[in-house]
Amino acid sequence: MYILPYTPPYDWPWILGFLRDRAVTGIEQVGENHYSRSLALDGHQGIITVTPHAEKPALVVTLSDGLLPVADQALAKVEQLLDLRLDPTAMLATLGELAAARPGLRLPGCVDSFEQAIRAILGQLVSVALAAKLTGKLAAAFGTPCAGHDGWLLFPDAATLARLAPETVKTIGIPLQRAQAIVTLAQGCVAGTFPLVRPENVELGVKALMTWPGIGRWTANYYAMRGWQAPDVFLPEDYAIKQRFAGMTPATIRRYATRWQPWRAYALLHIWYSSGWQPVN
Repeated sequence: MYILPYTPPYDWPWILGFLRDRAVTGIEQVGENHYSRSLALDGHQGIITVTPHAEKPALVVTLSDGLLPVADQALAKVEQLLDLRLDPTAMLATLGELAAARPGLRLPGCVDSFEQAIRAILGQLVSVALAAKLTGKLAAAFGTPCAGHDGWLLFPDAATLARLAPETVKTIGIPLQRAQAIVTLAQGCVAGTFPLVRPENVELGVKALMTWPGIGRWTANYYAMRGWQAPDVFLPEDYAIKQRFAGMTPATIRRYATRWQPWRAYALLHIWYSSGWQPVN
C-alpha cells in the first residue's frame, strides 16, 4: 500500500465519475469509491487500485505483486493520471468565478500516452460511451490477458497494432480511414517518430500532430490535453464548447479563452461540467 498526497481542494468523486464514464471493459473498473486498471511496465504487469485516504488529503494505491518491482514508475503513472502533483492555487486564481463551483476539479491525464492517442482517435465524432465501447472492442480483439488476473486485459501495445492490416482493425466497427490512422500511429510509435512526450512548445507540437493521417485539430488538442497533460490547451472547435459560445466563431472563442492562460485546459473542463455557464463580455 502506498500513500500519494495531493494539495487540496481535490474533487475525488468528480474525477472518479470522469473515469467511470470512459472506463474500458477489461482494462478498467470503477466502483463507488475506487478506480482499478491493468498496466504493463518494462516487462511487468498487474493491477493498480486507487482509493481515497480516510484521514489525509491523499490517495491510497495498491499494486498487485507483478507491479511491485516497478512500483515507483507505477505510482508516477497514477500521479499523472489523477493530476496529483498540481498545486491549484495559481490555477484557481486565474480562473476565478469559472472555477468557484468545482474548485477541486483536476485535469485527468493518462497512464500511457500511446493508449491515450489511440483512445483519442477512437473518440472522433462519437459519444463518450461509444468511444469507450470501441476501445473495449479493440482491447478484446488485440490485447492480451493480464497474467494472474482473470477477466483483465492489457491494452494492445504499439508493436501489436503496428503489425495489423487496417482492414483487420476495421472489424471492431470503425471506418477504414480511422483504422488506417491507428495502424500508422502505432507504426510511428514503434519507429520513435510519434511524440509521446510533451514538447517544450505545445502549440507547435499540436500542429505537428495534425500532420499525421487521421488526426485533425480536435484530436490533436484532446491528445495534448490528456496524453501530454498540457495545462494550456483549449478546444474551440468542440461541439459542446461551440454550443456554450453560441454565435461565436472558433477564432473568437480562442481569443476569449486567452483570459485563462496558462490554464485553459482546466477552464475547458469547468465549462464542460458547469451546466449554467455562459460567456460574458
